[in-house]
This record gives sequence, C-alpha cells and structure tokens, in this order.
Amino acid sequence: MDNFVVSARKYRPATFATVVGQEHITRTLKNAILTGQLPQAFLFCGSRGVGKTTCARILAKTINCEHRTPDGEACNECESCRSFNDGASMNIFELDAASNNGVDNMRELTQQVYIPPQTGRYKVYIIDEVHMLSTGAFNAFLKTLEEPPAYAKFILATTEKNKVIPTILSRCQVFDFKRIEVPDIVHHLEFVARNEGVTFEPEALELIASKAEGGMRDALSTFDQLVNFTQGNLTYQGCLENLNVLDTDYYFRLVDCLRAGDLSQSLLLYQDITARGFGGQHFLTGLCEHLRNLMVSLDPQTLSLVEGGEKLRARLGQQAQQCGLPLLLNYLGTASDFEYRFREANNKRLFVEIGLMKMAAVSMPQAQG
Repeated sequence: MDNFVVSARKYRPATFATVVGQEHITRTLKNAILTGQLPQAFLFCGSRGVGKTTCARILAKTINCEHRTPDGEACNECESCRSFNDGASMNIFELDAASNNGVDNMRELTQQVYIPPQTGRYKVYIIDEVHMLSTGAFNAFLKTLEEPPAYAKFILATTEKNKVIPTILSRCQVFDFKRIEVPDIVHHLEFVARNEGVTFEPEALELIASKAEGGMRDALSTFDQLVNFTQGNLTYQGCLENLNVLDTDYYFRLVDCLRAGDLSQSLLLYQDITARGFGGQHFLTGLCEHLRNLMVSLDPQTLSLVEGGEKLRARLGQQAQQCGLPLLLNYLGTASDFEYRFREANNKRLFVEIGLMKMAAVSMPQAQG
C-alpha cells in the first residue's frame, strides 16, 4: 500500500510519442528541436489535464539530451536524461505561479536566469498557471522574457490564456492544447487496465472517458477510484452507480415514448429518474445533450461530433433516422427552452412534466388532427 502510485503519475508520458491526443503539438515541438529553431519562450494553453505540464517537462528533458534519437526524442540514457528522470536535474526549474505570484518571486527567478548552466546546454524554466502572476510580477518578468541569455528557455503554462497580458503573449510562441477525444482516452485507459490486470467492459471505459470532459488526468483519477469501488472489475453498471451518472438508455427510451405520443410512459420514466436521485436540472441538461447527439447523428459527416463509442453512435443514428429533422428540432427547442427557464420555476417537478407533455403532444393523434 505504501508503494501505490496513482495512475496519472505512474503512466505519465515520458516521450513525445507517448503523449495522448496532442499530435499537432508534439510534431511541431520535435520539428523545432530537429531544425534547431527553438524560440526563447513557449506558452502552452489548454484546459486541465490535457498534457501541458507533461509536454513542458518532455521538451525540457529533450533539448538537454546529449544523444537525441533521429526523430527528436530524448535517449533516456545520458547523464542529463537520467538526472531528469530521477528528479535531480540542475538545469530544469519548475515554478507554480499560483503560490509564487509576487514581484519578489519573479525577481529571484530572473536573477537565477543569468547564471550559466554548469552542465548541459539549456536552463529551462517551467512556470505553471502563469496567469496567476500579479501585474507587478508580470512587469518584472517582461525584460528577461524579451532578452534572455541564449541558454535560457521559458515554458509557460496556463488554463486561462485570456488572463495573460498581451505583452507576455507577444513574446511567446503560443501552443493551444485541445481537449483529448473520447476514443483516445478510452484507448489509453485500455492500456492502463491491461497493465494493471483490471478487467473491464468497453462501455465502462467510455463512460469514464465521457465524464472526464477531455482531461486525461481526470479520467485516470476516476479510473483509480472505480477500480477500488469495483475491486478491479469495471462494469458499466458499477461505474454508473459510483459516478452518479444517468444511464443514456433512459434518454433513448424517453425519446421513443415521446415519438409515439405516449405521455403516460414519458411521465413514469421521469418519475423513475427522480426516484434514483437525479434532479430536474440534471435531467434536462442530459436530455438536451441526447437530442443534440441525435441531431448530429442524422448526417454521417457530423457523426464524428458525438463523443462515444461505435455502439452508441450506431444506436443514435438509428433513433435519429426514426425521428427525422423536424421532430428533433421541435424537441430540442422545447427542451433547451425549459432547461434555460428551469431555475425560475416554483414547482420544478411540474415544470419538467409540462415540458414532456409539450413534446409528447407533437406526436399525439389529436394534435396531428
């Protein structure tokens, strides 16, 4: 138990090739290393858990590697790589701007910059959450960032690029990290699960990946939690219970009821959902997402916009064709309107039920007559 390492750390990528879902970033960085056209400062932007700090560390290790591979990767065998892997590199400095955001912290850093490296080629400064720096700290950093020594490289990382002042942005090469797609997260979770001897249902991993909202770190943290909960046997049902997620099957059944004009079964389904502890806001948000997925499933060209596995996409495509565009537009307009106005309702249960009545009424025989 004392030796347990969370999956997000244990399976943290150590080379550009093992970074998941950011090929446009890793390819550009490797090309810059191979051609020797490295800027003085990089700015890595993107949501949490998408690989910003990981790529910063890999870049820092690679540019100091003494025997890089022909494709621009670190060798992991030279003295510089070994010291980095052991956490003892004297050339790579990491600063958390969230807790070191003052002028004095930045002045101390800039003083260190002008001391040449004793070994290795570059001194690399990784500043995480750089948008947290105070205005004074930004200003104290500007001159050094604009004209640093040739051996100094800065890698800034932020989740909120809009809060980084323009004078900093203009001095950096900006790299925008995208949210990691569900199939990529699932593929990596499969790799981790097999390495850890965890049995799993593919639908369970897809659920974890969808819940992570594009962040690999969140996905791996949830994976660890569910492995403990299910004792190493990840089932779809077990993951649903632990994550408090409403099964998408409810929405498929509900749309079938609405399409048939079956108001009674629609209300009974909603009753079952509320009995399981899901509130009206949660239900309406999920319904809007399901209807949106049905809309984009109508056209094979936009089917890739659905975050999910092949089985889910096939089922969505089938139900979408059964509904047709006019009906889905009607449902989505009603559901989104009721979701928007939900907070203003006094009797929230009745409010949701009225929304279901309006949608079911579209397909009722008397409404068509």
